[in-house]
Amino acid sequence: MDSINRNQPEENHRDLTGLEARKRISEMAEEVETCFFCTSGGTGQSRGVRPMSVQQADDAGHLWFLSATDSHTNAELAHDPAVKLFFQRSAHAGFMELDGIATVSQDKAKIKQLWKPILKTWFTEGQDDPRISVIQVVPREGYYWDNKHGQVVAGAKMLIGAAIGKTLDDSIEGKLLP
Repeated sequence: MDSINRNQPEENHRDLTGLEARKRISEMAEEVETCFFCTSGGTGQSRGVRPMSVQQADDAGHLWFLSATDSHTNAELAHDPAVKLFFQRSAHAGFMELDGIATVSQDKAKIKQLWKPILKTWFTEGQDDPRISVIQVVPREGYYWDNKHGQVVAGAKMLIGAAIGKTLDDSIEGKLLP
């Protein structure tokens, strides 16, 4: 590797596959709750990029969102279901990027399962609002960047490394292949 990573005394790259990748995706999405949801061919002023709240991350690593049937999001997904999602837990760690395929439905049982009273802000008729749709994103692949031992250890390693002039970065990164 031709980067700062070659100076690391410990391994800082680990790809996650299968159950381990799905668990990472679900835990991160549940913890962060909001991501940048990006569609191709953006039709609105945001050019296909908008923050959206994850309503559920299931054991299969699928992510569930609610959206209005007449939204730019739904129109863009009808044209191309490929999406890219970006998550960030904190200013210095816990980043994840996912590529996936989105499916839009008006599954009333899933809407009921995902419903929270705060959603009445956007869907004024409640969970029976005819404008509610469900977006399911099935991740195909992704990438993550994080700390191996948490913020405190990462910060301590950075300070010690700076003091002794040695790279002691606590980072970990790798592909996600659910």
